Amino acid sequence: MVKYLHSMIRVSDPDATVAFFKLIGLEEVRRFEVEAGRFTLIFLAAPGQEGLAEVELTYNWPPADGSASEEYNGGRNFGHLAYRVDDIYETCRRLMDAGHTIHRPPRDGHMAFVKSPDGISVELLQEGNLPPQEPWASMENSGSW
Repeated sequence: MVKYLHSMIRVSDPDATVAFFKLIGLEEVRRFEVEAGRFTLIFLAAPGQEGLAEVELTYNWPPADGSASEEYNGGRNFGHLAYRVDDIYETCRRLMDAGHTIHRPPRDGHMAFVKSPDGISVELLQEGNLPPQEPWASMENSGSW
């Protein structure tokens, strides 16, 4: 038997990343502070998806000796995370209002891409289909996604 548990992404600012995923609709379901290993694990899930499909945020604390923290450049080989949303236009509006760039706007009322604070590409897919709406229908892509 095989059961999917979670995907893990490394983050440099856990508070900013949790706030980003809350805008999409995910909730923090548990958190572990590991003093001995100097890291924090934060698990997020969509409502009702705890234990079924989670994202693990791993935050490696800055070195105790004061040296520079690890930097995460991200690799395109990772691809993206994907979430189905009830209203893609409202979700994208919340993200934009919070200062995030919609790299691939939901011109078709079905699909959009945005990036987390650490540059992880996140695909948003509309539950069902919405008719194209402005300003989304006329928006151009921005950067890579």
